[in-house]
Amino acid sequence: MNDIKAELTKRILVIDGAMGTMIQRYRLSEADYRGERFKDWASDIKGNNDLLCLTQPQIIREIHKQYLEAGADIIETNTFNAQRISLADYHMESLAYEINLAAAKVARQAIQEYESTHPGSGPHFVAGALGPMNKTLSLSPDVNNPGFRSVSFDDVATAYYEQTKALIEGGVDLLLIETIFDTLNAKAAIYAIQKFYRDTKKSGRELKEIPVMISGTITDASGRTLSGQTLEAFYTSVMHARPLSIGLNCALGAAQMRPHIEELSQLASCFTSAYPNAGLPNAMGEYDEKPEETAHFIEEWAKEGFVNIVGGCCGTTPDHIKHIAEQVRNYKPRELPVVGELEQALA
Repeated sequence: MNDIKAELTKRILVIDGAMGTMIQRYRLSEADYRGERFKDWASDIKGNNDLLCLTQPQIIREIHKQYLEAGADIIETNTFNAQRISLADYHMESLAYEINLAAAKVARQAIQEYESTHPGSGPHFVAGALGPMNKTLSLSPDVNNPGFRSVSFDDVATAYYEQTKALIEGGVDLLLIETIFDTLNAKAAIYAIQKFYRDTKKSGRELKEIPVMISGTITDASGRTLSGQTLEAFYTSVMHARPLSIGLNCALGAAQMRPHIEELSQLASCFTSAYPNAGLPNAMGEYDEKPEETAHFIEEWAKEGFVNIVGGCCGTTPDHIKHIAEQVRNYKPRELPVVGELEQALA
């Protein structure tokens, strides 16, 4: 915690770009996803990118190293959908712990290999990624029954608890609750993390708590999350977790995200993060914004003092991260506001 806090006071840190975008470049087949271990699996598993930590770990490690070469200080584990509720789509709920543990170790190995050939380049940090899940606690999937929920708070918290345990035991430096479109899901993740530490303490094995980063998603020009919260309401709802940083990612390109990042920089008493998409998707669902264009927008945020951590989301590549890292290198990080005693007590 102290290491990354010290780095954040010195400079703007860079988080990596899209994992899915990079995996698509390998044009993997169903057989590639299955590997030898899952060659007889009863259902199709192509598209289960998190499973590649088990079947194609060399590819995931290679992608991590490409982002490190580009200038990333923080790399995310390949675990965006690696909890049992999302893995149920592939009937792989029982693999949740194993996938997360492997993902953390692959990311750590990538950093060790990179730093061995680039002495003095660190420190680098592994962020254990906890994605938003494919089910929501705040919204009904049935338009005819607004009170219906396909999952309970306890179900979601239990899934995130298992994921948290595996990531921490795999050696991550941070936990990143990201792409939040439903704050209640995020609260379940926060609860799961805190419960994990309480349980380990009760068992006599007290662990040092690692920092938590929180990143939400503004879904349109209204400035609200999918579950209807304004940015200020979202911030207020999760600050009890005392996060290392709070920020925004996904859904919007940098041009559309700018006013929301400016607002967040004025609200947050902690560090701020922002990693937008490479613009908005075209008619084919692809991203056309060039690396220098994305970097130009983010450079302006750095110049204005809005951010502490920057990077890329959907459609971004190591080339995007390289340009972003180069553009923000010479700017000072956003300074944390002076918080009064009352605010500290309420935080």
